[in-house]
Amino acid sequence: MKIAKPLMIQGTMSNAGKSLLCAALCRIFRQDGHCVAPFKSQNMALNSYITEEGLEMGRAQAVQAEAAGIRPSVLMNPVLLKPTTDTGSQIIVNGKVLGNMPAAEYFKYKKQLVPEIMRAYDALASENDIIVIEGAGSPAEINLKTDDIVNMGLAKMAEAPVLLAGDIDRGGVFAQLYGTIALLEPDERSLVKATVINKFRGDRSILAPGLDMLYDLVKIPCAGVIPYMNVDIDDEDSLSERLRSGERREIDIAIICLPRISNFTDFSPFERFPGVSVRYVRKLSGFGKPDMIILPGTKSTISDLKWMRQNGLEAQILKAASRGTPVFGICGGLQMLGKRISDPDEAEGGGEISGMGLLDIETVFSCEKTRRQAEGTFSGLTGMFEGLNGIGYRGYEMHLGQSGTDRPVLQSRNVYGSYIHGLFDANNIAGTVVKALYEARGLRFDENAGFDAQTYREGQYDKLAAEVRKALDMELIYSILENGI
Repeated sequence: MKIAKPLMIQGTMSNAGKSLLCAALCRIFRQDGHCVAPFKSQNMALNSYITEEGLEMGRAQAVQAEAAGIRPSVLMNPVLLKPTTDTGSQIIVNGKVLGNMPAAEYFKYKKQLVPEIMRAYDALASENDIIVIEGAGSPAEINLKTDDIVNMGLAKMAEAPVLLAGDIDRGGVFAQLYGTIALLEPDERSLVKATVINKFRGDRSILAPGLDMLYDLVKIPCAGVIPYMNVDIDDEDSLSERLRSGERREIDIAIICLPRISNFTDFSPFERFPGVSVRYVRKLSGFGKPDMIILPGTKSTISDLKWMRQNGLEAQILKAASRGTPVFGICGGLQMLGKRISDPDEAEGGGEISGMGLLDIETVFSCEKTRRQAEGTFSGLTGMFEGLNGIGYRGYEMHLGQSGTDRPVLQSRNVYGSYIHGLFDANNIAGTVVKALYEARGLRFDENAGFDAQTYREGQYDKLAAEVRKALDMELIYSILENGI
């Protein structure tokens, strides 16, 4: 039986680049001939993935598994928190819903999850050579360190050496690294074997004096300075970067940025077409005149529909739909497009609300969650997107509400809806949609703009690995792996 060597990536803050760094290391170790798997004991994210067994896990670990060349398993993320309010989350353990808890209640409860976490970790460790562990947020959140199960607490349980990554792109990277290390307890500090500076732009020689001074202060070597990379890999923290894009191109797709938006990576395939702008719209003033409107998934369907109703976005979408603009809803977006939504069991907070009335469905929530992978072939579509008929799709469903239909895609004239996440990922689907939008505008679509999705993703993982391998001292990384804590 194998007993894997662990390596843990922690960050000085959220969005320090931990997820992509873990994905890069998974690919590098795989390229070097090792059996490697990712692990994150507790993930907090609204982007999730459904495994072949119908279990729910963080999408970041599914991406890292793909980089490692293995099938995603819920063992890689035994605890998933999906925020439902500003102070509470749905708790998913081993891929199944445990229930909803306020933050304070979960903080007291989480230590009970340690046996489940270590059972999952030990199972992975028995099957692999290396486990790449991802931390969460920062290990120096001193108000949260009691009974920690995701940063230094996990590093101790797994006996994992730590690389501490700081984000130079946001400024103050030396203060980030020094301050984090200074706030650690001596036994925690001893686990940090190297620092990493992430998202660097510019001349590294200018950075060198700072690296020397940091070493003099903390006596921990720097394992590398990773450049800011232009790679197209789904990242659970990447929505903030997508929101910065305001450029409008030949074809303009507006995605409504709901307060509890989930699985926004469903729409990244559209971003790969050079003539298409994909904008996330939060305010009526930013709505414009899009060629297609997308209502994404959400963790709080009723409250997000109220938000859209109150700020005028719903009325604007209804006007656009009446003019013939295609509207596509995914999961919670599909539910909003129906006639009525009710939550008698308070699965998402309770209540009842009339929907937008664009699709002939009514949704009733219950505490029983649908979790399954889905595949098939488009059929029966008419109008603008009838070119999808005959194309195969593959994705997954995860939702509490039932809408009285098992059709993969519902349609009423120019309004479409589906429960399937990842619906646009397979070859030709996003391209067929984009081509139809071009033709509706009387524009010529470049038929060579399409690509093989799987080949493209593999190429992006290899590109990520090549950049990170070049930037890291891999001899030091392997030495840390070999020597452990």
